[in-house]
Amino acid sequence: MSNKSPDIITEGSVEYRLGTLEGDQMVYDFDRILVYLEAKGKLMFGGSFEIYEADRDILFKLCNYFIKDQVNCKKMGIDIQKGILLSGPVGCGKTSLMRLLKYIVPNQRPYVMVPSRNIVFGFNHVGYKTIEDYGMTQFFCFDDLGVEPIGRHYGKDCNVMGEIMLSRYDLFLNHRIKTHATTNLNAQELEERYGNRVRSRMRELFNLIAFDKKSMDKRS
Repeated sequence: MSNKSPDIITEGSVEYRLGTLEGDQMVYDFDRILVYLEAKGKLMFGGSFEIYEADRDILFKLCNYFIKDQVNCKKMGIDIQKGILLSGPVGCGKTSLMRLLKYIVPNQRPYVMVPSRNIVFGFNHVGYKTIEDYGMTQFFCFDDLGVEPIGRHYGKDCNVMGEIMLSRYDLFLNHRIKTHATTNLNAQELEERYGNRVRSRMRELFNLIAFDKKSMDKRS
């Protein structure tokens, strides 16, 4: 992927115009962004990938967040300083969208996508250094938050992702370091999983954007 100018993204030999440059201001076109996302999705996930009309409202919120459209975000109650917690049922496309969306803003600081269960497996092997490693200033998106197992190192149990959330909260407060996550759980289930203290920190860390509970399973 290369960039000639902020309004054009090139994939292979194809150029995708995401909007127009008006002076030094980028004016995005939502429908053009969707065209690009579907094309990029096919490259990343295979030819059967598609953007669904039923997801248009969710995508409108997410795209406005990533392009930092302050006017639209304010209307929708989205704080562009916070991260995104994207929730929804299994198979609705949360992970694919979070893997995709950073490509519409190639000049912004990227985040690294990490499955939450892999972090716990790392903790089980090397212990608390794993928690320290995710308390650094890298931007992360923790995938499938809340369904990872409890960590266990040398016979001691640890709610690894809960501890990491507390570290990420401190980073957000002190350095505006963003954290994103995807989850199948609702707010009540997250509180049961991590406790009230972590859940209250998560409210300050994240904008909650939720798929409808009846969203279709898009996995083939």
